[in-house]
Amino acid sequence: MAALPSAEVQRRAAKIRCVFLDIDGVLTDGKLYIGPNSEETKTNYVRDGYGIKLALKLGLQVAVISGRPSESMRRRLEWLGVKHIALDTEDKEPAYLRMCAEMGLSDEQCAHVGDDVPDLPLFRRVGLACTVADAHPKALALAHWTSRYSGGHGAVREAIDLVLEAQGRI
Repeated sequence: MAALPSAEVQRRAAKIRCVFLDIDGVLTDGKLYIGPNSEETKTNYVRDGYGIKLALKLGLQVAVISGRPSESMRRRLEWLGVKHIALDTEDKEPAYLRMCAEMGLSDEQCAHVGDDVPDLPLFRRVGLACTVADAHPKALALAHWTSRYSGGHGAVREAIDLVLEAQGRI
């Protein structure tokens, strides 16, 4: 069992109103399966999806910013109830700033779950930078909190639970 999150992580998590997520390597295991007609397939962990639905039900916003296009992931996220989605967005910071403005949020009120170098600008801004167990070393070094789980294997659910528990919502 991993150690309980530090008091500082708990303090930061208590202020979060929106959790921003990456897709590849966070909501998925980072693998792309390419079919004979060049179609891409990704797997999603059902508990991560339930965590997103639970967060939204309990009033915590969820937003997704990914560097790659994926209409199948857009459909899944919309089905889960996510309203703020930016795909095919390699420079994530402009999309993040736009979404924060739309939701009326400050950096301190946002968490980001990422796994690699494109997530670092958001890690430097947000109130709570979270990463997955198998993240790139630069993401691991900059994160305030690291999940026990790898991307696509429950890390999103664990991060959402961290925030919801810090706020006494679950």
